[in-house]
Amino acid sequence: MGMNIVQKIFEAHRVAGELVPGKEVAIRIDQTLTQDATGTMAYLQFEAMGIPRVRTKLSVSYVDHNMLQTGFENADDHRFLQSIAAKYGIYFSRPGNGICHQVHLERFSAPGQTLLGSDSHTPTCGGVGMIAIGAGGLDVAVAMGGGPLYLPMPKVLLVRLNGRLGPWVAAKDIILEVLRRLTVKGGVGKILEYGGEGVQDLTVPERATITNMGAELGATTSIFPSDEQTRRYLAAQGRGSSWVPMAPDPDATYDEVLEIDLDRLEPMVARPSSPDNVCPISEVEGTKISQVCVGSCTNSSFRDLMTVATMLKGKTVHPDISFTVTPGSKQVYTMIAANGALADLIAAGGRILESACGPCIGMGQAPASGTASLRSFNRNFEGRSGAPNDKVYLSSPEVCAASALAGEIVHPKRVGQPVSISLPEQFALDDNLIVPPSPYPEQVEIVRGPNIKPVPIRGEIPSTIEGEVLLKMGDNITTDHILPAGSKILPLRSNIPAISEYAFSRVDPEFAKRAKEKGGGFVVGGSNYGQGSSREHAALAPMYLGLRGAIVTSFARIHRANLINFGILPLIFVDRQDYNAISQGDHLRIERVAEQIRGGQQVVVSNVTKETEFVARHDLTPREVDIVLAGGMLNYTIKATA
Repeated sequence: MGMNIVQKIFEAHRVAGELVPGKEVAIRIDQTLTQDATGTMAYLQFEAMGIPRVRTKLSVSYVDHNMLQTGFENADDHRFLQSIAAKYGIYFSRPGNGICHQVHLERFSAPGQTLLGSDSHTPTCGGVGMIAIGAGGLDVAVAMGGGPLYLPMPKVLLVRLNGRLGPWVAAKDIILEVLRRLTVKGGVGKILEYGGEGVQDLTVPERATITNMGAELGATTSIFPSDEQTRRYLAAQGRGSSWVPMAPDPDATYDEVLEIDLDRLEPMVARPSSPDNVCPISEVEGTKISQVCVGSCTNSSFRDLMTVATMLKGKTVHPDISFTVTPGSKQVYTMIAANGALADLIAAGGRILESACGPCIGMGQAPASGTASLRSFNRNFEGRSGAPNDKVYLSSPEVCAASALAGEIVHPKRVGQPVSISLPEQFALDDNLIVPPSPYPEQVEIVRGPNIKPVPIRGEIPSTIEGEVLLKMGDNITTDHILPAGSKILPLRSNIPAISEYAFSRVDPEFAKRAKEKGGGFVVGGSNYGQGSSREHAALAPMYLGLRGAIVTSFARIHRANLINFGILPLIFVDRQDYNAISQGDHLRIERVAEQIRGGQQVVVSNVTKETEFVARHDLTPREVDIVLAGGMLNYTIKATA
């Protein structure tokens, strides 16, 4: 029986386990990436392992998140990251070089290889045929030390693209249609492999838009074939030698198939406040907006910005619109400056931001109160923009440009004839802002500012864990709910005592105070708990506050892994009625913890307050059981290497 692309790459990198959906498998990691909001903690964890040099083929540290330097914290972190990179064999992408996913796609992506990144949008590089997976920083630290990535073997879902895109329909509309059909939970436990005749017309930047937003499905990753489009892109990046063909065997099989007829698609829009709240543009056309933002790691490529610049040339954005543009990398910025497109954007009223994540993570450009914002980004969770009760819509750059001119959401056909942008035969190549590691690591001194605190480590789980239900929540709780981003909180990522004060602050501002007063306890949630970013701080800060367990109806993949990594017991309600019966403030107790989770999947939980019991389950592998009982991955790894 033939193999699909996912199976081929997994098999080539498999070090343990089986390629059977749901069974644990371990794969070797070729490359890693971090960014500055997650990287400081990842490298502190790597240091704690006592390994003198990274053992990957390539590791890159990017600075692209915490760019707003209103205090010393971010600048200190950047110096720390640069010195760590120099000492431990890591390439350092300096501030201004660009957004990690855009730069990695341009300069380091390699078909057939594996990439693990401490950012949920790492699957962007699936656009060139990589297995690129987002994970918590501790998993990335272990990979840098030469350890494999363990995960349940995902199912492989073939997304068969039939036909061709029509006028004004973009790659963004493809992934929005997938989200409309599958929802933010539809990709959990799966990898999306794209195929069909429609693939051949999509350039690598278009493919990367689609794989980037596969993260919003909860998917492990997404991947495209490595074909002639891939070869041309890598050659234009001066990296033709990195190209290898990757295609499924003619008789490859898949666990599921989703058919999409491209010629029947129209421009799509995700309404507030979820990426799967998708509808055709006709259902929201005429919606008044006050802001339009083009950029983010999803749509900030040369092709994207040239499309917008061409649509806006000689025109002026509507007087009611604040319009921002973010080039995804120094390469993109340099090229649109050289060909005049940057001048066209500025003349039209564009506010040009630096090559960084910026508004996508609430780092500036919060919209005006009571108004709607249209963005070519990947997430529109409530409050993520930096404004409470925001109304953020997501769409393609084409829709964004047309709507910026109109002052309301409109179909881009209002602008005129469709725009067609060809990729250049040669991109501007200058890696002067990528610093290689020092050839003399023993001479490098790690620079630590006062905001960088040691990694908190908890001890082994006791035989009985108990405490109050500190917080009860509903479905689709995101990591933005658990630990928000934004210009106020992100600078504290390397200071767990300080950042823990903001845990669950968007759900209940009193959570941190209550957790400390009660000596920790449990949280209870609904389905898809922990969706969104890879930020391990959403587990690390609650662990610091004494969280012992999370009991929910289902977990998002990365957050579940992060809870395990920090010794927090992840349990799942067997019966939804047990979720309904629990109240915030109930005192829960789990006895004989090790015996119960080693002995089977069922765990008896006592509700001391209501004098009842219920059965929860866990889906921990034997290795994960050992990690949880050890108090987390760091304890487990240090003990294993001692």
